[in-house]
Amino acid sequence: MDRDFVTENTKERERLKSLVERLTDEELSFPLGDDWTIAIALAHLAFWDQRSLFLVRKWKKSGVVEPSPIDIDVTNESLLSTWMALPLRAAARLAISSAEEIDRELEEASSDLIVKIESLGENFRLYRSFHRKLHVDQIVEVLNIRDSS
Repeated sequence: MDRDFVTENTKERERLKSLVERLTDEELSFPLGDDWTIAIALAHLAFWDQRSLFLVRKWKKSGVVEPSPIDIDVTNESLLSTWMALPLRAAARLAISSAEEIDRELEEASSDLIVKIESLGENFRLYRSFHRKLHVDQIVEVLNIRDSS
C-alpha cells in the first residue's frame, strides 16, 4: 500500500516545527490580514489537525461511513475569537503537538482504514501536509524569511 502521505506529513510537520522554533513573540503577533496573526494561523492549523485526529479515531471505532462535511468558513470565523484569546506560545506549541498526534495516528492506521479514507476522495484527510504547507508558505512569505527546509 502506498503511504506517501506519511512522508509528506512528516516533511511539512518538521518544516512547521523548525519555523515555530525560530519565531519570536513579536513575529507570532505579526498580522496576516483579516484579523489573523501568525499565532492565529498556528491555532487554526492545530484545530484542523485536531478535528482530523478525532475524526480518524471515530472512523477507527465506527467505520468510515461518510466524509463528515463541515462549513469551513463558518467554523474558522466562529473560532477566531477563541484563537485570539490563546497565548502566542500556546498556539505555536499546539500547532506542533496537534500535527504530531494526527501524523502518528495516520501512520499507525491499518491499511483497511486508509483504503476506506481514500475512497472518500478527499486526499487532505490523509495528507495533512497540504494545509500545513499552505500556512507555512504564507508565514515565510509574509515575514520574508529564509525557509530552512
